[in-house]
Amino acid sequence: MKVFLFRSMIGIFFGAFIAVVLTNSLVYFGSQEVLDGELFMKNSLGSIFCGWFFTVGPLYFENTNLRLSQQTGLHFITVVVLYFILAFGIGWVPFTVKSFLLALGLFVMTYLIFWTSFYLYFRNQAKKLNAELQEL
Repeated sequence: MKVFLFRSMIGIFFGAFIAVVLTNSLVYFGSQEVLDGELFMKNSLGSIFCGWFFTVGPLYFENTNLRLSQQTGLHFITVVVLYFILAFGIGWVPFTVKSFLLALGLFVMTYLIFWTSFYLYFRNQAKKLNAELQEL
């Protein structure tokens, strides 16, 4: 429970940070001088919620009772469902079949890149640790 609460706080803070950076970038680099308060709140809360579930979601990978394929499947389903509910609700992705398929394709490609990167990183770390253990 401690890990869940810690990760929740990290995710919430990271999501809020991203919202502030994006808003400041829009004001500083864009021609937007006045912000719509309702739109700002909606997008900020969406970013905070996204940060939360993308930070808490990887807890599936710490459950040693599940195989890697089960962990990955549960994690993928959780984040894809939560993300698209949020994205459609806020308006980040228009509610059409074409835009859903495009967003889903981009989501899956991004997920695969991140998953593969983490998998290779941790596999490399395990090899290093095993090599060090062999030297003992």
